[in-house]
Amino acid sequence: MRGWLIGLMAAVALAGAARAEAPGSARHEQQAIAGLSQSAELIVDRWGVPHIYAQSARDAFFLQGWNAARDRLWQIDLWRKRGLGRLSASLGPAYVAQDRAARLFLYRGDMAAEWAAYDPQAREAVEAFAAGVNAYVAQVKAGAQPLPVEFKLTHSQPEAWNPEDILRIRSHALVNNVTSEVARARTVCAGGVAADALRRKLAPAHKLVVPPGLDPCVVPADVLKDYVLATEPVSFGKTAEASLAQVIAERSAEGSNNWVISAARSATGRPILANDPHRPVGAPSLRYIAHLEAPGLSIIGAGEPALPGVSFGHNETAAFGLTIFYIDQEDLYVYETRGDTYRYKGGWEPMKLVRETIEVKGEAPRQVELRFTRHGPVLWQDSAHAFAIRTVWNEPGLSGYFGSSRMWRAKSWDDFQTARNRWGAPSLNLVYADTHGDIGWSAAGRTPVRPNWDGLMPVPGDGRYEWKGFLEDGGLPLAKNPAAGFFATANAMNIPAEPAYPREARKLGFEWADPTRSIRIHEVLGALPKSTLADSMALQTDVTSPQARRGVALLAGLTSGDADVAKALALLQGWNGREATDSAPAAIYEVWANKHLGRAVAAAAAPETARALIGNSTPDPLLTWLEAAPPATRGPILLASLADAVAELKGRLGPDMATWTWGRLHHARFVPAVATLADKETTAQMSLGPLEVPGSASTPRAATYSMTSFDQTAGASVRLVMDVGAWDNSMAINTPGQSGDPQSPHYRDLFPLWAAGAYVPLRYSRAAVEADAETVMTLTPAR
Repeated sequence: MRGWLIGLMAAVALAGAARAEAPGSARHEQQAIAGLSQSAELIVDRWGVPHIYAQSARDAFFLQGWNAARDRLWQIDLWRKRGLGRLSASLGPAYVAQDRAARLFLYRGDMAAEWAAYDPQAREAVEAFAAGVNAYVAQVKAGAQPLPVEFKLTHSQPEAWNPEDILRIRSHALVNNVTSEVARARTVCAGGVAADALRRKLAPAHKLVVPPGLDPCVVPADVLKDYVLATEPVSFGKTAEASLAQVIAERSAEGSNNWVISAARSATGRPILANDPHRPVGAPSLRYIAHLEAPGLSIIGAGEPALPGVSFGHNETAAFGLTIFYIDQEDLYVYETRGDTYRYKGGWEPMKLVRETIEVKGEAPRQVELRFTRHGPVLWQDSAHAFAIRTVWNEPGLSGYFGSSRMWRAKSWDDFQTARNRWGAPSLNLVYADTHGDIGWSAAGRTPVRPNWDGLMPVPGDGRYEWKGFLEDGGLPLAKNPAAGFFATANAMNIPAEPAYPREARKLGFEWADPTRSIRIHEVLGALPKSTLADSMALQTDVTSPQARRGVALLAGLTSGDADVAKALALLQGWNGREATDSAPAAIYEVWANKHLGRAVAAAAAPETARALIGNSTPDPLLTWLEAAPPATRGPILLASLADAVAELKGRLGPDMATWTWGRLHHARFVPAVATLADKETTAQMSLGPLEVPGSASTPRAATYSMTSFDQTAGASVRLVMDVGAWDNSMAINTPGQSGDPQSPHYRDLFPLWAAGAYVPLRYSRAAVEADAETVMTLTPAR
């Protein structure tokens, strides 16, 4: 661990060398902006981070919107169009189905209740942010600012925003677990309850029961087609339709790490808070780092570029971070139907029909019909059944990540608890630390109460299965100033055991991430009596896999008569589970455990009818089954699947095992989806990599990859490590850069640092920001 620290700090020093210019070398610019109320400054540092200094909070958020458009206009415009179901108006008829699907999930409730759900000053932030975006869009349309290349490639234009757009869009945030409900119903239909245990492990320990009245075999394979379409990224050109198993695999990779360390366990004598959310990685980054300063407002951190404020970071007093906490926030309902009516409590209720017009570029508008039951949007309907989803998205206050608005001005643990009690979506582990010395954790998220079922499978929509409201304030678990001196989360099941948290209240959800990252994080933090900031940076980029150690333990004592399989066995049996780029056993383990082991176990343990639905599964339930199997049963499965992995690796890396490394397979290669429309020169300018990267989904340095190309698909685009109270010591990294403009140096400048596990300073004080300034923009109201 300490050797890795030395290398990491050397990389950090190299990153710092990028700012070796003399003080006062910043470029100065002036600009007048229509809609700005008073003069302000925007300082962009040497790593592309904007620091906004305004004379009012309203102007700070206005300039945040203006600057988000300056750096990420294509990205945020596409975010809005996709969420509102307005892609066809800009991109043509190929997107009508996606637009219709997106409109099923827009918030359609009372906007007064929606605004009231957030911080009392949140409306000002949203309205100002939208006005700032519009100010930049107006400059682009007037020719005063350049039109980003993506609009030229798609022959489209950016649109103006309404403030309500930001909140009504729900389908960009993560909620759980309707995709797994459908997969489970189909697996149970094909192979029974036991077969599903190979597909997904449940925790806390729970016996799966088919809800009375449900025939799992009536659930169609593509019942979630509209749901997936509404929540998938925008593609350009023809792409293959993803299977449900692929969708689940991709979305289960979207986890995170965070931890908070008390002053007593910190070498600084101050708390440390670290956060690295894991989402899809690519160009531009999903996240954006920003700093806002105004009277009554002082925040810095990262968030979605299309939202005001920050989702995680710190103010002058408190730091806050987030990871996904898998509360079950949605259910699929199955109805018996007669035309557009459905059976409910012995009678027949009409579906609500909503007709909408979809504008289509180059063609006449299309009229589409949306259907809703009392539970929510209808996703599928045939002559006998309909299927609708009830989701917390339909409730006020569920705009993704905007619950953070109550964190921006939090000064105490009590403020933090108020924010967590009002949090909507996604469901989160929130960690907290302040300059008073308090640290802690709280689960947060709108939590349905299911009085008579567990939420793991679809249920009849005839009135027998209804949510009984939501968990009351204070009903979710928390830990203030834990005795261990730290608290860490990594999406694993961390609901406290009884009697600390009552059994009935523990029915929050049963599907969690593999505990491997959590195990490693606790292992490292527990062994450090005095943690440094460098320790947290090293842990965020740690590539040791407890899951791999667990898998390798099953190979103890096995031998093979095949020379190549025997070599692979020897490499694995002598391996410590560290998935470095130069590791041959890491390459063998990942190909074996994630591509071949699942099929081999399913062939041995599941009916043939269920094997395709189980697929490769994930290592956790597979290893659980193998650990319980007699050695005589598991040995042949392990050897046969390992032989298949060795054969694949020979094809990919050649016959000489001495040349195999994980880095030869595993790359970061970012190519924006819209680049498929560009010529070779433009595509090359927009593309990044390949760079070899270590780790996998099972290491703290999360690096989920495609099973076909092995390119990294998800992980931490942003990492923050915050020194609470000595804020200028904090460190961060984004990838591939802060800008979405391929011609900007900040489009790709952070990519090699991120791949190397390095960081850059996250400056907070005005003096430190000015010392690292690259551009100083003086902004004035346009007259």
